[in-house]
Amino acid sequence: MKIVFVSNYYNHHQSALSESLAKCDDVEYTFIETEQMEQERKSMGWGLNEYPDFIKRSYISEQSMRECLELINAADVVIHGSAPEIFLKKRLKDGKLTFKYSERIYKEGFKRWQQPLRVIKNYARGWSKKNHYLLCASAYTYADFSKTFNFHNRAYKWGYFPAVKEYENFESIMTNKQPASILWVARLIELKHPDASIRVAERLRNDGYRFKLNLIGSGVMAQEIGQSIRDKGLTDCVEMLGAMKPEQVREHMEKAEIFLFTSDFNEGWGAVLNESMNSGCAVVASHAIGSVPFLIRDGVNGLIYKNGDIDDLYDKVKYLLDNSEKRMEIGRQAYKTLKEEWNAENAAHRFLKIVKAIQSGNLHPDLYTDGPCSKAEKLKNNWYKKNE
Repeated sequence: MKIVFVSNYYNHHQSALSESLAKCDDVEYTFIETEQMEQERKSMGWGLNEYPDFIKRSYISEQSMRECLELINAADVVIHGSAPEIFLKKRLKDGKLTFKYSERIYKEGFKRWQQPLRVIKNYARGWSKKNHYLLCASAYTYADFSKTFNFHNRAYKWGYFPAVKEYENFESIMTNKQPASILWVARLIELKHPDASIRVAERLRNDGYRFKLNLIGSGVMAQEIGQSIRDKGLTDCVEMLGAMKPEQVREHMEKAEIFLFTSDFNEGWGAVLNESMNSGCAVVASHAIGSVPFLIRDGVNGLIYKNGDIDDLYDKVKYLLDNSEKRMEIGRQAYKTLKEEWNAENAAHRFLKIVKAIQSGNLHPDLYTDGPCSKAEKLKNNWYKKNE
């Protein structure tokens, strides 16, 4: 089976999945890059030291472009990531099996007056064709696409699959975590809401808790957040560590007991959720984040709070600090979720099963009850109701 994954550029979000697909029996796998990685991403550690042989770069020359288009058109199945629609134009016109790999498309809301124009535009793209399926890299993706009548009963849970660490002695990771340690990791920009972590820290300090909050990341809000820490007198319990490479971030996750994920609906997926759960953190995450409804079973392998509700966020952090056994159990279950279900190897295996079912004439395969390649639901923004 010839599988082509076409996207903007190859990085640590796709590498584990790509390697898993390439290792599958009877699979000839190609990843096509359509552009060079931005310098900002490279400085964040997104670039890799070594690139596998299955990568092709369409942007090198006209000849490379022609060869890549031929590979796309000749493939048995194509995964269409963040790449221009022109790469898929002929393939979709010919009705060949294609999976669109997408985060949500209406992060800032959908206006009803847009609907007629969107319906026409998306039809022209080929999104309504029966041999075109949707891989949802957000729990909200299917609901967004359904607003313009696309991918009906052809949408599957998906996501990003950073490499999962399998520890020889995971219990040692759990028992060696730093007491009352809280971690926040993201770019310091508005949609990530780093200020929420500072507000929680202030309330914890005022209520007499002893803890350490570390913030990892850089961005336009760095000066504002630093000043807020100083103004609130939190320098003894809150520290900004700056930007780090992914492997350094993992080391901090392995030491942290609690991980805060405070982004709003503009967060498409949020791979730090995969990574923090893999590291045994007890995560407290906003319900608005694309990965949260897929990965977290509230109260079992993480805690969900209502987006923007600082009281709800604070109460759940406080609960974890007050209940060490529950915090440890949530961390163990989080690790189990990534090790056994939400990982690249499992996603690749399930994806091939779905493809083979479609090729055999089952146009709407429903093979899994949960996890990667289970049927996606049309999830509304207001689905989460906190316990009063």
